This record gives sequence, structure tokens and C-alpha cells, in this order.
Amino acid sequence: MKKWNNIADGRTNTAWRRSAGQVSLPEVHRSIVVPGTPSFWRKLAAFTGPGFLVAVGYMDPGNWATDLAGGAQFGYALLAVIMISNLMAILLQHLCIKLGVATGRDLAQACHDHYSTPTAWFLWILCEIAIAACDLAEVVGSAIGLQLLFGIPLLWGCLITASDVLLVLYLQTKGFRYIEAIVITLIIIIGGCFTAELIFSRPSLTGILLGFVPGPRIISNQQMLYVSIGILGATVMPHNLYLHSSIVQTRKFEQTPQGRREAIKFATIDSSVALMLALFINAAILILAAATFHWSGHREVAEIQEAYKLLSPLLGVGVASVLFAVALLASGQNSTLTGTLAGQIVMEGFLNFRIKPWLRRLITRLIAIVPAIIVIGVFGESKTTELLIASQVCLSMQLGFAVWPLMRFTNEKAKMGQFANRMWISILGWMTAGIIIVLNVKLLLDTFLPDSVLNAFYSLLRLPAPR
Repeated sequence: MKKWNNIADGRTNTAWRRSAGQVSLPEVHRSIVVPGTPSFWRKLAAFTGPGFLVAVGYMDPGNWATDLAGGAQFGYALLAVIMISNLMAILLQHLCIKLGVATGRDLAQACHDHYSTPTAWFLWILCEIAIAACDLAEVVGSAIGLQLLFGIPLLWGCLITASDVLLVLYLQTKGFRYIEAIVITLIIIIGGCFTAELIFSRPSLTGILLGFVPGPRIISNQQMLYVSIGILGATVMPHNLYLHSSIVQTRKFEQTPQGRREAIKFATIDSSVALMLALFINAAILILAAATFHWSGHREVAEIQEAYKLLSPLLGVGVASVLFAVALLASGQNSTLTGTLAGQIVMEGFLNFRIKPWLRRLITRLIAIVPAIIVIGVFGESKTTELLIASQVCLSMQLGFAVWPLMRFTNEKAKMGQFANRMWISILGWMTAGIIIVLNVKLLLDTFLPDSVLNAFYSLLRLPAPR
């Protein structure tokens, strides 16, 4: 009979196909002490950090391309998509926290211990593709930032960003709190830059409020749907689900039901606050594009470089373009830190073996740099934004394969014990998974089916065919 062990941690639970192997991120596992004091704020301070590392993935350069395209083409209309995506992210990251705290496994380890070997390998390959797509956005975004600020060619910029592996390795030797501190500092820089940009652009408050109300055009307009799914892929990122379920275990909380419950509460507050900050930054990018480009007749602006060149002239503020580029570079560099950790967690968790961090980072960097260099070399620098948007759509396509196992594991009382999802969380979670999967299937059909077949298909469903 399967049973939950309330004395030992969740790693001893017999509900899994395989017994637990090594702990997640062993070099920093349970390395940050949680004070035993009853003070709410001191405990919250101890748990603050992982949520901001996760939030970095929700404001990486891939978001910039999709948010700029959405704002320039459709005004404030896609603010609703950003808001809904962010609410989905808050729910999914809460489930990741519960999985990591209750079972002592990250999501990759849970998949390895639950599924058959072929299924686990299939999920691992999909996750590696998602991380490569994310890394691609980081490389291209950082390279664009270097080009805008210092005039460095994109090809050289891509190669320079590969050297950030040295910074990541150095920070890992200093301790996990150093990584968290640098990430939070860079987030503050990004937020400060966009606060200034919003002041300069003077957007319409009424338009912003109306933009947060969803409309049917988002589904019926194929181009709007494509950008919306790109925003969804850029906001709810699959590798973040693996990352959060691991780094929440860096806190040395009590291994009792009460201790775990407290850890889930404080870690959820941490991630929710951080993701609301990510919502502000994502919305600010779209609002800036809408206020500056959409209403001034520059609706075709989708290139980050073009946006940089037009910001200062259109806003009449010389520093506007510089702040934009500084925020972009900070965003790209910030994302490399979490990308490193996510790559390590996924490989070690799915395959149950460790690889030296510098080698793991080198492999993922090469996977990202090669397609970037090929596209830039063959098509020129004008295609970099299309590459960023395509990478985010690719991320969205992988998302269902991460959300499904997460929902399955956190719903099972045999694995989670008293921390299994309540009914209302299960309903919201499966609705989120369903929305993600249905939208991705729709995008695939709209993209690859011939027009005649597509029109007949939508006519059968009594739905308007995409334009």
C-alpha cells in the first residue's frame, strides 16, 4: 500500500516508480537557513529570492520582441493577454513550489522517477529544445543591446555573450545569495528604465484600462493570435517550471508538515510579488510601443533596433533610446544566470547524472549561437526580431509538455500527501493547461493547413476562419 511518510521528507514516498536519487542542485541544496523566529518579515526575507530568479524568465529579450510587435500593431489590445499569461504563471509557479517542497524533487526528477525511460527521454528532449529557444533569445537580445550601446556587430555580440559562462561559474562559487542579489539589482535597473519610459511616452490611461479587457479579436485574428501565443510562450516559460521546483529547495526549512506548509506560503508570496513586477515590465514594453508607435502611424515597427532609433525622436527625449538599450542589455544578461541553472537542473534531473556546469553551459550556448549566427549571416540583421518571436512561439509549443506532468503530480495525494491540490486549484490548473494546448493546436492548424481545408474545418465548427 502506498503511503505518505510524515516523518522523513517526501523523497522517501513509495508512490514513485523509482526511488529518489541525488538532491536537486546539491551544491546549494538547503544552504540558506530559515530563522526560527515568529517574525513574519524575517521569514519572508529568508524566502525572498527564488521568485525573482524565476521572474527573470518572464522579462527576457524574447518578451521584448513579442510585446513590441503587439503594441505597435494592435495598440493596447494585447494587454489582456499579458495579464492572463501572468495569472497563469502565478498559479503554475505556486504548483512548482508545492512539488519541490512536498516531494523533495524538482519537476525533472519527478518526471524521471514517475515515467518510463522512453517517456522521460522524450520530455527531456522537448525541454532541451525549449531551453535552446530561450537561450537563443538571451543571446540575440544581449547582442542587440551591445550593438545599440557600443556599436558592436551582432555576430561579435553573439560570441561575446557566450563568455558570460565565466561570470555564472564565479557566482556559483560565491553562494546562492550572490546570484539572487545580482538578479534583483538588474531587475530594479530594468524597472527603473521603463518607469522613466512610461513617463516620457504619456500613454492613455483609458486605453490601458480597456486593453486589460479581453476581446474576441484575439482568437479570430490570426496575426493577433500568433503574437498572443508568442506573448504566452514568452511569459509562461517551460524551463521556469523546472527551475522553480528546484531552487525553492535552497531554503533550509523544517522537514515537518508545518514547516513545509510555511515554506509553501512564504515562497508563494515571494514568487507572486516578483511576477507582478514582471507584469509591470511586460505591460510597460507593450504600452510604450502602443503609445509611441501605434498611435503615431509607425504600426509596422517590430524590430528592436528600429524601436531604439525612433524612441528619442518621437518622444522628444534624448535619453529615451539609451534607457531602452540599457534595460535590454540588463534583461539579456539577467536571463543567462537563470538559464544556466535551468539547464543544469533539467539535465541532472531527467538523466540522473551530473555534468560540469561549464561544459553544460558551453553546450547550450553553442546550440543557441549557431542558429543565431546562421540567420544573421544568411538573412542579415533585419531578421533578428523574427527570430526572437519564433523562439517564443517555440517555447509556447513545449509548454503543455511541462504543465501536464506538473498538474498530474501535484494532484496525486499518494505523491503529495496533504499538500495535494484542492479541487478549485485543480480546476484552474487544468483550465490553464487546456487553454495552452488548444491555442497551440489552433496555431499549428492555422499555419500549416491549406486555406481550403482550413475554411472547411472552421465552417464545420461554426467558427470564423482566421484572416
